[in-house]
Amino acid sequence: MIEVPQSAIDLAKRFEGFERKVKRGVEITAIPYICPAGFWTIGYGHLCDPKDPPITEAEAETYLARDLQSALAATLRYCPVLATEPEGRLAAIVDFTFNLGPGRLQASTLRRRINQRGWDSAAQELRRWVYGGGKVLPGLVMRREAEAMLMLDDFRHRF
Repeated sequence: MIEVPQSAIDLAKRFEGFERKVKRGVEITAIPYICPAGFWTIGYGHLCDPKDPPITEAEAETYLARDLQSALAATLRYCPVLATEPEGRLAAIVDFTFNLGPGRLQASTLRRRINQRGWDSAAQELRRWVYGGGKVLPGLVMRREAEAMLMLDDFRHRF
């Protein structure tokens, strides 16, 4: 069984962060908030209901682990070639799937480029997914660039 690559966990935490901290004694909790794309979110990018109660960082970690496991399963379902590629490539697309959802990967040109092993083309496709709420979001530009570099760095280090 393939595990979620640590670099995918690191990417998700880097770009999602543990936002909206509220002090309650010594416990730090996260409350639901609307992400830049307009979705109710809590912790590390976990979709939620606006009425959900605050969660602890430990609960956020649990949600993140489940969400990334789900993203990994979808990534391998739609891009089975990644099972035999360097970990960075898998991590980049797991993060993409976690961030945008499996439906976006399934219907994308990115998926086709990955399954053709067209890594430079796949990196270019990643860089196109930078819109949220109809506008270019600087955080998504940085995230897609990090994913593209992770995908290409592993390839370049093999030779």
